[in-house]
Amino acid sequence: MDYQQFAEEHHLLIDIEDRVAIVRLNRPEKRNAINFALHEGLEKLWRPLGTDPDVGAIVIAGEGKGFCSGGDMVGFYPSDPGPFEKLRGPKNLVQEMVNCEAPIVSAVHGVAAGLGATLALLADIIYMADDARIGDTHVKMGLVAGDGGAAIWPLLVGLHRAKELLMGGELVTGLAAADMGLVNYSVPPVDLLPRAIAHARKLAEGPAVAIRLTKMTLNQHLRNSINLTLDAGLAAEMLSVETEDSREAGQAFSEKREPRFKGR
Repeated sequence: MDYQQFAEEHHLLIDIEDRVAIVRLNRPEKRNAINFALHEGLEKLWRPLGTDPDVGAIVIAGEGKGFCSGGDMVGFYPSDPGPFEKLRGPKNLVQEMVNCEAPIVSAVHGVAAGLGATLALLADIIYMADDARIGDTHVKMGLVAGDGGAAIWPLLVGLHRAKELLMGGELVTGLAAADMGLVNYSVPPVDLLPRAIAHARKLAEGPAVAIRLTKMTLNQHLRNSINLTLDAGLAAEMLSVETEDSREAGQAFSEKREPRFKGR
């Protein structure tokens, strides 16, 4: 696979050094908000990287001031998609990342929100800067956290804490996230990428068969949760898109004001 051409077409930066692939989301002017091209790249990247004999582990990070601010609110789809296309893309991204053979380490700085939080939390090992913030903010936009949040968060922090965080839509700091077990490590910002790369390199230098089979075995818990909740969550999110509250949230976002929700 020509990683450089692929990266340029999908708003990614990909560098491979000492058997560690460093993947950076590359829309810094949009806080790495995920548009259609970037989403498509994240759907298609994990299988070739995970099976590349020159890649022992992967680090995912973001260029610029933050990891990923979520889905791009403006013109995500280049054309009007049908319902199955709306379901297919998010399912592909989640399933391909979970099924990636190589261990994945995420390095979160700035903000990881909505789909950006899902992307960070689907990694096998999660590093955050102490002052970074993470949260699934779908509900703030009048939407259901359907694109993976309902599957991942209960496994990491328990059902009731997941309900609190997903129904509230608040962001928590790296320090708080590590304290509650949402992420593995909270580190000083200057140490974030070096620590994440060092961890990935340690995994890349280890017994690959044992590490990868251990990952795949443990990920069966995640696959079971995804099979249980992802289709229902995505369908619920599609329903919530059609509500007055969702339209009001979008209007308030564009007008830079607080939304006035009516519960319908």
